[in-house]
Amino acid sequence: MKNILLPTDFSENAWNSISYALELFKAETCTFYLLHTYTPSLYRVDYLIGGPEFSVIRDPKVDESLEGLDYTLVEIELKYPNNKHRFEILSAFNTLTDEVEEVCTDKQINLIVMGTQGATGAKEIFLGTNTVHVIRKAKVPVLVVPVDYTYQAITSVLFPTDYRSRYKKEELQLLMDLVNMLEAELIVLHVKEEYELTAIQEANRQSLRTNFESLHPSFVELKGALMPDAIHEYVREREIDLLAMMNRKHSFLERLLLKQNVDSVGYHTETPFLVIPETAPINLKEKH
Repeated sequence: MKNILLPTDFSENAWNSISYALELFKAETCTFYLLHTYTPSLYRVDYLIGGPEFSVIRDPKVDESLEGLDYTLVEIELKYPNNKHRFEILSAFNTLTDEVEEVCTDKQINLIVMGTQGATGAKEIFLGTNTVHVIRKAKVPVLVVPVDYTYQAITSVLFPTDYRSRYKKEELQLLMDLVNMLEAELIVLHVKEEYELTAIQEANRQSLRTNFESLHPSFVELKGALMPDAIHEYVREREIDLLAMMNRKHSFLERLLLKQNVDSVGYHTETPFLVIPETAPINLKEKH
């Protein structure tokens, strides 16, 4: 059974990501946790003793949160009835990132699914603030669904890598489970910007081959191209259905997240992407 966290701010974009998750795992036995977080619009002295549940003065945000979650659950049951799926609603007086961290631990979450923007997200920005913060802090994979994206069968999954880390099998497990579940093609892409592979990179590539062996992946190398543009172009040209990336400093993902200014329009993507937290250290030094 998979435990999947669905944060929502009750926006259309949040509902879109919920719909995507329900379609993606429609054949799987899952528990979905619908999470809404809120903070008071005005400073409340009575909250110093422990939050809304300890206050004698009712906070309308509590009611709005619970009503919104109940409404979302009704909509799910009407539009996506599925006896393989069970749901729990979670309403919390907290910041989204802190609550997500707590819920992931308490509920043993396997995956977070969320949209690229919230209710107040501007379309000219690639990722909303909450999404960026969750991606950067999450210790479990995060599946990000673009604005207005409609679920379609996933037949190809792209995994870009620079071979600078030896990924642990447990880090890759959810990706491998997804590829197996979907019977999709896995493509491992290396963009060679300047140098030949070092001995360490060669060893890490072989390690990936071993980990992915049962999936029969394709290993592709692009020469004379620059990241992250090369990856976006590959996704567009090959009509990739899902992009999977490791989250570490100076990676393609980090460089992508920094594009939050005037040229961010060029980094919009119409492809869902899975962000996998990396725990393996980066090893750039050759052993002598």
